[in-house]
Amino acid sequence: TEYAQRNNITILNTYVDRALSARSADRPEFQRMIRDSDKNLFDAVLVWKLDRFSRDRYDSAHYKHILKKNGVKVISAKENISDGPEGIILESMLEGYAEYYSAELSQKIHRGQHDNAMKCKNNGGNPPLGFVVDKQIGKLVIDPVNAPLVKEIYERYDHGERICDIKDSLNNRGIKTNKGKAFTICGVSLILKNRKYIGEYKYRDVVIPDGIPAIIDKDLFERVSIRMKANQKAPRGQKRRRNTC
Repeated sequence: TEYAQRNNITILNTYVDRALSARSADRPEFQRMIRDSDKNLFDAVLVWKLDRFSRDRYDSAHYKHILKKNGVKVISAKENISDGPEGIILESMLEGYAEYYSAELSQKIHRGQHDNAMKCKNNGGNPPLGFVVDKQIGKLVIDPVNAPLVKEIYERYDHGERICDIKDSLNNRGIKTNKGKAFTICGVSLILKNRKYIGEYKYRDVVIPDGIPAIIDKDLFERVSIRMKANQKAPRGQKRRRNTC
């Protein structure tokens, strides 16, 4: 905004894709800006730096070409790029560095996540019901409030109750999931299939048995798995009687 004021540029619209990486052109507001350029609504796109436009050289060249055909120029508020031949070299270097920085950062993040996984540390995401993240050690630990609920779900299913009935019972008691929502058949099914409950840590291709505290013993988990597989293979009518409303 300050750059526009200093250079007598009138801002007609803003296009903001919050929390979306410029590594991809699949950004709703970015694509709206490209479409609007075809309507002759503006003659320049002002960005903070070129890496806000794109961190992919090929996307950058493709969409700048579209803007250029529509009579629109891309201007960087923080990078003084001339219109001469030297500006072409500078712009290419800046775009290449932006892509390099993005790729290097991604590589460091993946390396860090792999190192975390080898130590059975949590790599983000909402922990499953019955677990919480101990922020001091960065690992999943048993939630004393909801872990008994997980045991209850497994034991009730093991004793022959239907997933639908378990789901209804939980909802009737006003119990919520970790996300504060009502239980669904799919949600209860996922709980009954989650190997974290027998202590198995998994992140991408890293699988570590007994890497986290177990809530369910392996025998109970195995019995539940056998029953679920049997229900999946049961004839349609029989399956409906066993496992649905």
